Order: sequence, then structure tokens, then C-alpha cells
Amino acid sequence: MNTAMQELINWVTDQVKKAGADSKVILSKQRFVEIRYRERKPDAIKEATTQNLNLEVFLNGKYASQSTPDLRKPALEAFIKEVVENASILDQDPFRSLPDPKYYAGATGIDLELNDKDYAACTPQDRHAIASAIEEESLKRAGEKVISVEATSYDSTYEEYVKTSNGFTGSEKTTYFQKGASVTIQDEGDRKPNGGYYVGSHIKADLPDSKEVGTLAAYRTLILMGSKKIPTEVLPVIIENRGTGRVLNGFLSALTGQNLQQKRSFLAGMKGQQVGSKVFTLVDDPHIIRGMGSKHYDDDCFAPVRRDIVKEGQLLEYFINWYYSRKLECEPTTSWPSNLILPPGTRSVEEIMKDLGRGILITDFIGGNSNSTTGDFSVGIIGQLFDKGQIIHPVSEMNIADNHLKFWNKLAEAANDPWLYSSYRMPSLVFKDVVVAGI
Repeated sequence: MNTAMQELINWVTDQVKKAGADSKVILSKQRFVEIRYRERKPDAIKEATTQNLNLEVFLNGKYASQSTPDLRKPALEAFIKEVVENASILDQDPFRSLPDPKYYAGATGIDLELNDKDYAACTPQDRHAIASAIEEESLKRAGEKVISVEATSYDSTYEEYVKTSNGFTGSEKTTYFQKGASVTIQDEGDRKPNGGYYVGSHIKADLPDSKEVGTLAAYRTLILMGSKKIPTEVLPVIIENRGTGRVLNGFLSALTGQNLQQKRSFLAGMKGQQVGSKVFTLVDDPHIIRGMGSKHYDDDCFAPVRRDIVKEGQLLEYFINWYYSRKLECEPTTSWPSNLILPPGTRSVEEIMKDLGRGILITDFIGGNSNSTTGDFSVGIIGQLFDKGQIIHPVSEMNIADNHLKFWNKLAEAANDPWLYSSYRMPSLVFKDVVVAGI
């Protein structure tokens, strides 16, 4: 831990203690650089370094939380006094407290490799070269149909130090790299499809080559040309790996302690029951090396553990933080998953498509909503109509409306292509008998 930051966070904790309160202090610093290219020249260059101290105060069942970017001790003295005074005038909440320290125990000391040791070697020339190469390749691949390409190189470094007055101290240092492009092309009439491709990783070397990124950004836009809707039909659909989270989030929201306690969960009381097909397994694994959701501690400073959330369709766990565990009078787990895994299958999307007959490969979503109380959801889709593995034409202005308890029972197969550039390490998923409707 940075010595100066350690001294400061210890000092803040002591000051709050002298004021008669318990505390949780998070001290963070971040630096990011973003370069965007358009029309073969830099369109935007952004760089910023920020710092922040977040203070949570617990005072006789009362609670307040505030943040400040001013880390000078005179300013912090006034800030601490204000937060403690704010807590003292709020209504008492008997469930609001620091966690039992026993949940802090067991944190792994392994290096999760979330910090690229070569980050400091990144130069302005490197960043410009990445964005320029992506744009150039996208322009070349999109050809005469291209209207515009916006290519981006982004990187950041983040340090965090956490201390609670009842015994937890922790720190994390991470880096993040992202690159990609958004492409707009001219279609028939006044149609201007927009697509793109973006990837992100903690380690720069784990990202694909910039030319490959530019090629895929153009390709994923060109395949949208000539799209049209089809009549309402019951079809098998394949949700592409990078998009599965858009539908899955509606299911996950019903697993949170807040929605369970507030009677807004269609999964309340269903622990141990079947909520999906045998293919539907979800594992929360916080200790994947270089995983985008990997962590040494969670939002409550609990030592995170690997959990089976759903196993072969059976619901096994909820996401319940310390606060809502007290309200629900149950054991806490965690507030939200880290790396969420659905085990991949053995076949590629192309192999699966050949056996499905007529269906839709969903490559993107538009809008959508999900009701955590009833499980009903609706989402607009963009994709490719196929028959026996052959693409017929792109589809748009289509919609899927279903209920999560029915939809996840339609999950028939997982492909062999987990998406590794997200905390949702999900493969493409095949669903049978889905009603796809024209909007």
C-alpha cells in the first residue's frame, strides 16, 4: 500500500473514532487517457487524473455517506465533522452497521494479475497508433459504403485503499485497456446502419490486434445491410456471447437482497427449485486470473468465494449483502457477482446453426425492459435469419417478449465461445421455441 495513502486513511479513521463513530473509508485515485480518431485524424483527446475519498459513518444506528476530492487535512477535518453531524440528525436504522468482522477472514493473497506492470510504458504515440490503425482498417473493409468511422483507444489505472474501524484493511490496483470502433454505412434509401466492435482487458497484451478489431467493426456493420423484419414466428434463437448479459440481467436482478426484501422478486422463495433447463448453470468465480470481475474483497469487504448460483437449472444462491441479510434475517453472500460463468459447450455457433433449421442469430439488442416482480421482459433484437447454417438476410425491427421462468427453461445448448472481455464470461446460447415478433 502507498505509504502516504495508508497514513491518510488511518488518520481519517482515527478522526471519525474521536468523534464517537465507526467508519468505512475508501480512498481512490484514477488516471485515464482516451484518444478518438475520425476522418484519419484525432477527433478528441482526453486525459484526467482524479482522486476521491468516500466516508461512510455509523453512529448509534444512524448512517451517512459522502465523498470529497479534497484530500488536504484541514479540508478533511471539516468534511469529517459535516458527515458525522449529518449522520446524527438522520433517522435511526437498526439494520445499518459495519459487517461482522468474521466475514473479512479468508481473503486470498494470490496475484489476480489485474494490474499491467507495463502500463507506464504506454506512450502517446502508442495510443495514437492504435486508434489510427483501427480506423484505417475499418475504412478499408467498409469500402465505398462507409459514411463514418469513429475509432477509440482508452486506458486507465486505478488504485483503491479501504479501511473499516472494526478491522478490515485492503487495497487493489488495476489497469484497464479498451479499443474499438463504431462504423456507420449507407444502405438503401435513407437507412444508415451503425455497428461496431469493442474489446477490453486488464492486460494490454490480452487484446486482439488493432487491425483485427477494425476488420470486425466493419464486418459487424456490413452484415446489417438490407435488414428487414419477418412475420411473427416461433423459432430457435442463438444469442451471441457478448450480448447474453442484456437478457440475463433481468434474471439476476430478481436475486438481489433488496428486491427480495421489498417483495419485488419473481424468484423469492424459489431456492432449491428448478428455474431453468439442465443447461442453465451459473457460477460466480471471483478468483479467475485476469478476470474482468476478479477481486480480493467485495463491496462489504467480505472475502469473496466461488459460488454455484444456479446448477443444472436449480436455484442455489441469492445475492444478499450485509445490510439486507440483517433485514431478511439470513446469512449474507455478496451484493453482486464477480465473474459470472455459464459453462461452455463443445460445438461452435456455426455447427449448431446447421442443426437448428430456420432460426435467428441475435447479434445486438435495442432497448428493452424487465420486471423483477413478475419476470416478464421484452427486448428489441438485431440479427441474422438463417436456415440450416446458411444466412438468409439480416433482421431488424423484431422483438422478443417472454417470462424469465419460461425463457431459461428453453435454453437448449451453450456454444464453445465464452466472451472473455467482460465479467460475464458467457458463451453464445441457444434457445428453442422462442416467439419472435415484428414490431
